[in-house]
Amino acid sequence: MASKSIDHAFTSTDLRSAATDPTYAGALSFMRRRYSKDITGADAVVLGIPFDAAVSNRPGARFGPQAIRRASAIFDNDPQYPFSRDLFENMSVVDHGDVLLDYGNHQETPGRIEAAARDILQSGAYLLGLGGDHFVTWPLLKAHAAHHGPLALVHFDAHQDTWDDDGSRIDHGSFVCRAVREGVIAPTRSIQIGIRTHAPEDFGIRILHGYEVEDMGAQAIADAILSHVEDAPVYLTFDIDCLDPAFAPGTGTPVAGGPSSAKMLSVLRKLGALDIRGSDIVEVAPAYDHADITAIAGATVAMYMLGLRAERLATSDHRQD
Repeated sequence: MASKSIDHAFTSTDLRSAATDPTYAGALSFMRRRYSKDITGADAVVLGIPFDAAVSNRPGARFGPQAIRRASAIFDNDPQYPFSRDLFENMSVVDHGDVLLDYGNHQETPGRIEAAARDILQSGAYLLGLGGDHFVTWPLLKAHAAHHGPLALVHFDAHQDTWDDDGSRIDHGSFVCRAVREGVIAPTRSIQIGIRTHAPEDFGIRILHGYEVEDMGAQAIADAILSHVEDAPVYLTFDIDCLDPAFAPGTGTPVAGGPSSAKMLSVLRKLGALDIRGSDIVEVAPAYDHADITAIAGATVAMYMLGLRAERLATSDHRQD
């Protein structure tokens, strides 16, 4: 036990050090990364956004960041499957904690999230967001587009989120509409995967419907994404309700007929060629979960996002511009 430590999220002295906490104990940052408001030297920063006042159905995603962090304790800092590497050996990652939001003044929420994201991006770090409902992607997208220019959106979801938006709504179902209208994303390079509902507009975004995803293999889905996006800079957002409720019951707007977690994780694993500039996992609502099924799926999606980033850093040896 002399070589072991506890509460690595507070006691670590190196941003690239492995944790040795028991999976059932210790401070629950994301994957035991150091909790810090100082992101100096970080290659990637994890940011929780505990907001769910924009939901149209069941609330509870404000508890998503807590649930995802708790579930991430299962990653015991051996080489992470399927990346065959310690993700943090050559990638320093900080858990920045959560954005402070005023539950009584939701009109301030977008600005607070955008400001927090902007500070992280200005440091040169990659940002991984833990939602929160899908509205939180809107201010994250704004911050990324201000830093990188318009982005291709790679969007895993059961819903298009293209409902009409007057530019001031606090609504998890219209952020894509607003992003297109304000030039934040490039619709002709954007793609949505797993859609199983209708919306009045698609804005020219390519859609892989749920029934198409069911008939396609993971490689074919990944190839469709890669060929459509090409070399455009990408923002990757994953709504956990992309998965069938059998694999993600703990979410606000579940839709039957979706893919398995295994299939979508296999797709993510094949997206290493994308120029991903930022990402988030949203809509984990643990009150409706069972045995942490949804939280584990969400934490694994987030781990894959960091895994793709670690591989890109290993091959390109640079941080975000």
